Amino acid sequence: MKMFVAFDDTDNIDSDFGTGKLTRWFEDELPEGCRLWGVVRQQLPVMDEIPYTSHNSSACAIIDAPDYSILSDLIRRAVKHVEKHAAPGSDPGVCIACEDDPALPQLMEFGLKCSRQVVTQKEALRACAGIHLSGHGGTNDGIIGAAAGVGLCAYGRSGRFIEFARLRDFPSQVSVSELEGRGIMVISVDREALTPAPEDIIDTHGWLRPRLWDGKVLLPVYKDGNQTWETLAKKHKKKEE
Repeated sequence: MKMFVAFDDTDNIDSDFGTGKLTRWFEDELPEGCRLWGVVRQQLPVMDEIPYTSHNSSACAIIDAPDYSILSDLIRRAVKHVEKHAAPGSDPGVCIACEDDPALPQLMEFGLKCSRQVVTQKEALRACAGIHLSGHGGTNDGIIGAAAGVGLCAYGRSGRFIEFARLRDFPSQVSVSELEGRGIMVISVDREALTPAPEDIIDTHGWLRPRLWDGKVLLPVYKDGNQTWETLAKKHKKKEE
């Protein structure tokens, strides 16, 4: 079964790393029998009314777990992890849910709301009734982004992977068959709806970040040459995710 573990607001303006990297590190803290399926970054609105460190994003680790018996240990480890690594002055939040939690549909709605407008801690707590949500310093505002991170990942049509199948180990130019052999499906967004062939080459420019679409790991690309393609998204300067 899948479990969602989201963190938010764990850094400050002087931090060497952001919440994304902290979330990727959580792989080393997983209970026995668990496996990291992927880590998804969720972008939330950049608005004057919302305090944020740099880009207002949260990150959610999606875990393959054997059963419910590890949930309490997973929560304990996640809390310990954020308390160990969160930067001074940050406002960390942690949210953890199981894929079949009965409260998950309302948390999905909350996540979608967060992606469009300002929300409050009270709304986050209400949406997480029966789901673990905790703050660990400062204003505890991180509970909002953490709850949104779980809700949007469970929704399955939002966010980009910052970890999946060791995506940082792929070369800048990689074949469609290599990507699909590791579970990353390549889809064309070309106007003429061409289909990439297994031997075609994808130029990632050293920044491979598939999307979470319909619960799947998909890499949108467009035609760049006879048998070459480029990824739709490009890297921007920011803290390491």
